[in-house]
Amino acid sequence: MSRDGKSSAGGVDPEELWLRPCEPRRGRRPSFSRETITATAVALADAHGLEVVTMRRVAAEVGAGVMSLYSYAPDKDTLLELMVDHVSGELAVADPPSGDWRADLKTVARLQRAHMLRHPWLPAALSTRRAPGPNTLAFLEHVLAVLRPTGLDGAAKLEVFAQITAFVTGHVSHEIAQAAVSRSPDRAAAESRYLAAVAADGRHPELAEALSAPGRPLAPEATFARFLNRLIDGLDTD
Repeated sequence: MSRDGKSSAGGVDPEELWLRPCEPRRGRRPSFSRETITATAVALADAHGLEVVTMRRVAAEVGAGVMSLYSYAPDKDTLLELMVDHVSGELAVADPPSGDWRADLKTVARLQRAHMLRHPWLPAALSTRRAPGPNTLAFLEHVLAVLRPTGLDGAAKLEVFAQITAFVTGHVSHEIAQAAVSRSPDRAAAESRYLAAVAADGRHPELAEALSAPGRPLAPEATFARFLNRLIDGLDTD
C-alpha cells in the first residue's frame, strides 16, 4: 500500500483514509483543510453535478494549486469517499429505536430518500463500493440497533441494510429521471402516446390490462411510501 492512500490492488485503502491522521506535506501551512476541500467538492456536485468535480476545479474554488490538494485527497476516488461520508453526517439520528423495527426501518428509508434528493449525485456515487467512514458507520450502527428486535444474525442485518439502501438509491435515481421528463411536456406526451399504442396492439394483453386499471396517486411521496411498504412489510425474519 502506498502513502497516497491507494492499496496495491487498486482503489482507496480504508485504513489509510479513515484510521490514520491526515498530515499535509512539509512546507508552509495551507489555508485550507480536508474538511474545506470536501465541503467545496460537495457544493460543486450539489450545484452542477458530479461530473464537474475534478481536483483542478476544487483547487480553483479553494484558491489553491492543484498539487497542494494531493496530501488531503490524492485522486477523485478518494475525494468521492470523503464527499459521501461528509454528507452522511446529515443522517445523524438523535432518538433511539422505538422497538417497532418495521416503522423505524421505514423512517430510515425516508431519511435516506430525503438525503439523496438533497444531493442528487449520491446515487451515482454509491453505485460503486465505498469504504464506510465515521459518519456512515454511525448511521449503520443506528440501523443495526433498529433491527435488533428482529432476531436476525449480524450478516442478515447487514443484508437488510444493503437491500434498503439499494432500493432507495434505485428509486431516487428513477425519481430524478422522471422529474426531468416532467419538465419536458413534449417528451412526457410522447411516452404516453407510445404506451397507449403498445397497449392497443393486441400483443401485450397483460400490459394493456395493467394500464387500464385505476391509477394510483402519482405524488412522489405517495409512490415511495407504497413501494417502501411492500418491501419492508414483506421482509422475512425467520
